Amino acid sequence: MEERDFDVIVVGSGVAGATAAYVAAKRGKGVLVIERGTSVGSKNMTGGRLYAHSLRGVIDDYAGGEIEWGDIPFERKITHERIAMMDASSAMTVDFTGEQLAEAGRDSYAVLRAKFDPWLAGQAEQAGAELVCGIAVEDLLKDSDGAVIGIKAGEDELTGKVVILAEGANSLLAERALGNPRPKASQMAVGIKEVYELPPSSIEDRFLCPKGEGAAMMFVGDATHGNVGGGFMYTNKESISIGLVATIEDMAKSDTAITQAMDDFKKHPLVAPMLRGAVLKEHSGHMVSEGGFDMIPRYAFDGCLIAGDAAFLMLNLGYTVRGMDFAIASGRFAAEAACDAIDAGDVSEAGLATYRQKMENSFVIKDMRTFSKWPNVMAGWTSLFTDYPTMVGEIFTTMFTVDGTPAIPLKKRIMPIVKKRGVFKLLGEVRGALKAL
Repeated sequence: MEERDFDVIVVGSGVAGATAAYVAAKRGKGVLVIERGTSVGSKNMTGGRLYAHSLRGVIDDYAGGEIEWGDIPFERKITHERIAMMDASSAMTVDFTGEQLAEAGRDSYAVLRAKFDPWLAGQAEQAGAELVCGIAVEDLLKDSDGAVIGIKAGEDELTGKVVILAEGANSLLAERALGNPRPKASQMAVGIKEVYELPPSSIEDRFLCPKGEGAAMMFVGDATHGNVGGGFMYTNKESISIGLVATIEDMAKSDTAITQAMDDFKKHPLVAPMLRGAVLKEHSGHMVSEGGFDMIPRYAFDGCLIAGDAAFLMLNLGYTVRGMDFAIASGRFAAEAACDAIDAGDVSEAGLATYRQKMENSFVIKDMRTFSKWPNVMAGWTSLFTDYPTMVGEIFTTMFTVDGTPAIPLKKRIMPIVKKRGVFKLLGEVRGALKAL
């Protein structure tokens, strides 16, 4: 194989790119990471929550005892799960906690990407990778046969035996240089997030958490003014991350901008007390993939692999939202496949085929495929975001109201509320959702 400037060039230093760089460097390869942001983590605004199993795998297999779990800049271990269904003035919340949520291998953590990403990229640098920030990769270099052989950034051209694209959900290089289709508006969402500073003791009191532990909360219904999407809240060490995600297609048709929906969301009687006295420290926005398995593009090419959000590896089930564990695993698999192909002297798509095999045989593609029907079910289930929260509010209002009038049996109070929506219609919708989940 002819000489190149680097063995592996990674575009993007998010969790997928940094993991790929770390693994490739640990495998003894010459690695360059190019980050468009002025610093690592400056553009990443994920909610965010990291299911730790994939990171544990990388550390166990490559760190050799160099990384202590307690030194990773997590915020809080998530030991409380909450789901809220809300209309404009009421909300019903399910709250679950259990010891199993804290067990190693099942654990998850709130993270602030501005802290976590630099740490992970730093591990890649310590392993030998070179990192350059503040440079946008404008195009991919190709040879006469169309194989990717490097990148172009401004006037600079750098060659690599394998290029790994991990540039995030808005992957322009994959579209322009590799021909992957642009996602539909119904498959992409706009995310908006704010971070509010709050004392640790206040966070633990408000979310009923033991010291140092935290909660994750999902919201559906009026959070997005009835549009497909939802709200989220994660507890950090000394702050709360809160935000909304709604499909671009729905928001384009809505008479309410997502910024207005966010303002209304924070004023809701369920949300406002949790933010009382908190100080706004950060406001950001980003695009998020929502199409699930059906929007995963081609992710292996001659000389090039795609990982993380750039491959639209994102799964929103309403009760869990996953992306970072997929990103870490795909970054690892891409690096391993690249290193194996370089060692074998064949970086063609066929030579890089182990990437697809690793992905297909792992939880990444298997989980995405298992829930492949859910995005379409959710997109067509408008009552989940409009009438269901209202119905739930009416049911719990009649359950808990005592006003001096003679009481009637609970069943006779609830059934009229359900019947006016159509019992069989409701049963059919719920049955369809359970089949997709």
